[in-house]
Amino acid sequence: MPSAASTPPDRGSLLTEQRNPRSMDLDTLDVAGCVALINQEDAGVAEAVRRASPKIVAFIELAERGFGAGGRLIYIGAGTSGRLGVLDASECPPTFQTDPWRVVGIIAGGDASLRTSSESKEDHTDGAHSELDALELNPNDTLLGIAAGGTTPYVLGAIERAKASGAATGLLCCTRVERPAGCDVLIVVESGPEVVTGSTRLKAGTATKLVLNTISTTLMVRTGRVHENLMVDLRATNDKLRDRALRITRELTGLDRDACAQLLERAAWSVKVAGVMHARAVSPDEASRLLANADGRLRAAMEG
Repeated sequence: MPSAASTPPDRGSLLTEQRNPRSMDLDTLDVAGCVALINQEDAGVAEAVRRASPKIVAFIELAERGFGAGGRLIYIGAGTSGRLGVLDASECPPTFQTDPWRVVGIIAGGDASLRTSSESKEDHTDGAHSELDALELNPNDTLLGIAAGGTTPYVLGAIERAKASGAATGLLCCTRVERPAGCDVLIVVESGPEVVTGSTRLKAGTATKLVLNTISTTLMVRTGRVHENLMVDLRATNDKLRDRALRITRELTGLDRDACAQLLERAAWSVKVAGVMHARAVSPDEASRLLANADGRLRAAMEG
């Protein structure tokens, strides 16, 4: 029998922990009914994200200053929140050719927690301190804590530690909470009570994924890793991505597929270098120099 001193805080007031009146009869539904109800509940998530847009904008603008100066974007969370942060971070290198250390995902319990639950790790406010200290955070870095209920000690402790190191900070959650100590921007996406009470892998998880997609993609656009709406900084490491590189190069140059392949071979399969080579009629080395002078922005390098 646990003692009164070991009784955990009551989180029942959090929106993410409350019962959803529309799913009270969930256990009586057939398959079609379950699918329809879950889909109906999911339909409101995008609107919840839209309502949070001003704070999402504020966080991205805060992060852009440091990220554009070579700083890092760091996600930190526990459980589902941590897994979603690690997922978004891991997709940036192949999609935008960022160095792996530019967008970092940290999850309570380490990488083993991506597959095996270790939620007890989230109860410690100093749980992330050693990992954050190893990163040697600086004022160009931005840390986003991710916690659906907004109360995870592991995340709140990480935010305070990051702020003490001079980094910019934010918290993404799915219920109204007070802005915690050390947090510059609080993003609240009120996705509402879950179909299964407290299962924040559902609507809160979907909302979190939408917000993280928006943050990382906008940062990449703003720092020159997208041209028009083309993924010009992709890393062509397999057949699918080489095919995409060919199609993007064809969009940029108007050349046929074989000519694009020859151009990309000369450009070491860099779409940006190939685009500048064609637009400016220059060598790969000169194209690389022009891109460097344009801070990697393809439009500026192509137009001169």
